[in-house]
Amino acid sequence: MTKPHVGAPIDAILARLLALHPKRIDLSLDRMWRVLDRLGHPEKSLPPVIHVAGTNGKGSTIAFMRAMLEAAGARVHVYTSPNLVHLNERFRLGRVGGGVLVSDHDLASALETCERANGDAPITIFEIETAAAFVLFANHPADVLLLEVGLGGRLDATNVVPQPLASVITPISLDHVDFLGDTLEQIAGEKAAIMRRGTPAVIGRQTEGPQSVLIQYAEEIGAALHVAGQDWMAGEERGRLVYQDRQGLLDLPSPRLVGRHQIDNAGLAVATLRAVGFGLPTSAFEQGLLKVDWPARMQRLAAGPLVALAPAGSEIWLDGGHNPEGGRIIAAALGDLEERVSRPVVLIVGMLATKDLEGFLRNFAGLTRRLIAVPMASDRSLPPEAIAQTAQAIGIEAEAAADLTTALAAIATLDLNPPPRILITGSLYLAGEVLAANGMAPS
Repeated sequence: MTKPHVGAPIDAILARLLALHPKRIDLSLDRMWRVLDRLGHPEKSLPPVIHVAGTNGKGSTIAFMRAMLEAAGARVHVYTSPNLVHLNERFRLGRVGGGVLVSDHDLASALETCERANGDAPITIFEIETAAAFVLFANHPADVLLLEVGLGGRLDATNVVPQPLASVITPISLDHVDFLGDTLEQIAGEKAAIMRRGTPAVIGRQTEGPQSVLIQYAEEIGAALHVAGQDWMAGEERGRLVYQDRQGLLDLPSPRLVGRHQIDNAGLAVATLRAVGFGLPTSAFEQGLLKVDWPARMQRLAAGPLVALAPAGSEIWLDGGHNPEGGRIIAAALGDLEERVSRPVVLIVGMLATKDLEGFLRNFAGLTRRLIAVPMASDRSLPPEAIAQTAQAIGIEAEAAADLTTALAAIATLDLNPPPRILITGSLYLAGEVLAANGMAPS
């Protein structure tokens, strides 16, 4: 089977839609309601929805739920963002035995349908893509739709679903402060608004401020709370994931995804699926944990053109983390790897100018031997020289490179013994470029 990829027709459609993009993005549902009305309200014909918001861990939590549901034989639609290499990655159509990414033909058809319905009215690319997702998912039967919020929650284009099976909130941290607010409590308030009266609200591990906001909102609207650390618990014991809630104890395998944070994400997935009453057998949770796949989240690159350029015997890891909390999580995962097998760490970093570069990099001070900054294709990319200067200012030895190939060649000249553990990080855009260059586009 040919893997889906973004072709010329889709590129042409997106180019036309970009011309309709508002000059300034004002978070609003007005444009979304308008196009959905013209489409005959496909959001009312969706399979049962599990709606997921949060700052970090949304994609991983959805990946765990998809793997667990598919292990139980369910047909699972999935809508996530952003894509890493091809736009098709955002739209997974549920099938018995496992879903498939939407084909170029079907995606182009859905986008054109939404384009005709919208006409020449202003609309954002994400809004039209979300409308296209609803058209696709409404026209293909499935047992459940896992729906990821794009930005915030209250005014996100996905927040038009009438009554989801569950509303899920992953850990909240500072990100997108220009749109969501500059305090954790303000951001939590935006994300809390995906909750609905009478629907389970499953809350992942939070710091005190966001948790208080989320619990208060849920209580005010009458959502059924399932809070990490109160109503359910997940932790690692002797290399196993131990989960417990009012329904009982589960002794499960450790997740396939690397990092202690994945214990929390996997626990949140289990809590959600039990809260909605699917009645999954323990074997489905077990198989899901062992088979889950979510690219660019502490992903080991074992072979490929880029790997061949690295020093012999080295490791290459890829993570799209791009905010301070994401950096903390990645640094902790590196620490766990260091405890198992000690290696000098070298970072390759690219980042958007809109992100908190210093806050992200501070997590790696004292952990990495060298940082090599690289550019990205995005016109919002920070110059490598600026990344290197910021790293040097906080005590990280750093240099700029012209591209990934040059960065890997520079690492090969370093006198490191044993061979290094190389981490490429700082942006999902960079992660996508890495996967494309290494012949590993998600499928």
